Amino acid sequence: MKLLVTGAWQNAKEYIPDIEEMGHEVTFMQYENEDLPCPAESIEGVICNGLFLYHKIEQFVNLHYIQLTSAGYDRLAMEYAKEKQITVLNAGGVYSKPMAEFALCGVLMLYKHMHQFMKQQEAHIWKKQRNLLELTDKKVLIFGCGSVGTECARRFTSFGAKVSGIDLHPSDNKYFEKIYGIEAADNLLKDADIIISALPLTDMTGHFFDKNRFMLMKRSAVFVNISRGAVVNPGALEQALSHNRIGGAVIDVFEEEPLNTESNIWDMPNVIITPHNSFVGDLNQERLWILIQKNLIRQRREMRDE
Repeated sequence: MKLLVTGAWQNAKEYIPDIEEMGHEVTFMQYENEDLPCPAESIEGVICNGLFLYHKIEQFVNLHYIQLTSAGYDRLAMEYAKEKQITVLNAGGVYSKPMAEFALCGVLMLYKHMHQFMKQQEAHIWKKQRNLLELTDKKVLIFGCGSVGTECARRFTSFGAKVSGIDLHPSDNKYFEKIYGIEAADNLLKDADIIISALPLTDMTGHFFDKNRFMLMKRSAVFVNISRGAVVNPGALEQALSHNRIGGAVIDVFEEEPLNTESNIWDMPNVIITPHNSFVGDLNQERLWILIQKNLIRQRREMRDE
């Protein structure tokens, strides 16, 4: 297979010789927004992230294999890929562990008032905080129970929390007390102490967390978004936080990134903001290579069997 590999795969150059030993012809392209290094019609497979944001997929007339380095599919015209019978594979599971650790870390920072302790440390002030919270018996509601949601459930459960899930396709999962359908969301939101969004961005989930859903949450609830910024209505989130409708938030992703420097959310004391960073982990590249290698082997086997 003639493969175009982009620099969206951080350690690609390290593994290209292994891919070539598997019998593939590889062309490397560092930046996806630059001109293609070879004719689009010559490419049969790609390993990329946002390549098709800058190059129309229709010009890749012989394309039959796409390996994304991201977990999300929202940067790709999936209907077109399906119509043309192009195999599309994501990086599901690669980033789940660091993202789950990130969600847990953010909630604990708010629960343990770490922002206040850090300010006190800077000012050399020795002062106890008497209203710290613990995770034991807290009700955690996770939206999106795939690999990210499952890793979140696994960690919060180990801290003694009671974890339930909401998913477009409910199933049994040992790390959740129960996974419900999307229709149960509003009722369950009322009792949740911690709400975590691991939802994919689809037509159904865009601005899913709107004014009405924030109004349903407890005033003490902590909202965490480590999925896609557009699943949250930004105005509704800001209003919920500024009016103390919810207790706090851990926000790693926004609908428009970077977050506007004038946004009021930056200065809210009950908010932890990070720059779309939750997926970063030192073992990601190892997991990504294992996944890419496995998928390429399977794809070659399937082509041979046709």
